[in-house]
Amino acid sequence: MGGLFAAAAALPAAVQRALYVRAALCRPAARRAARARLGTMAKAPGKSKAAKLAPAKPAPARPVLLSGGNPQIAKAYGDAPVQAYIAAMPGWKSDVGHRLDALIVGAVPGVYKAVKWNSPFYGIEGEGWFLSLHCFTRYVKVAFFRGMSLEPIPPGGSRQKDVRYLDIHEGEEIDEARFANWVKQASKLPGEKM
Repeated sequence: MGGLFAAAAALPAAVQRALYVRAALCRPAARRAARARLGTMAKAPGKSKAAKLAPAKPAPARPVLLSGGNPQIAKAYGDAPVQAYIAAMPGWKSDVGHRLDALIVGAVPGVYKAVKWNSPFYGIEGEGWFLSLHCFTRYVKVAFFRGMSLEPIPPGGSRQKDVRYLDIHEGEEIDEARFANWVKQASKLPGEKM
């Protein structure tokens, strides 16, 4: 078999790669031998790996919008990442996000905030999370993690027995008194540990 690899060294690089791939389909010992022999073959001048790598792209000025227009924000705790998420919400959704955030902060002073899984979460520090927001194409979804315990129960159902949703569409008025009441109730219930 040594003659085969010696002859392979004289072949063009594309053929050498094809032989390596074929060897990779063989038993582990044959793969190691092929890797060792191909690794010792001379590389074409000027084709170093570093030369092929493109320079790093600068970070985008605005966060990337995922499906449905949901902003991609790195996991972080505190008000700053939540405000970055809200600012990146597209169009009318940003106004809804600002209003909901203000209502939540007004209902629960000192609320603990974070962005996790590209969604803002609200909770009581050390107690868990009681609410999250998420952008979809046609609406903003508010998830109450213990929504079945709220009075009145939020309208949107879930596959999870305790979770209830409130979907806010463009142009819909938010019943601020009811929403603030739900937030106050939710903040007093056991939170979700996530």
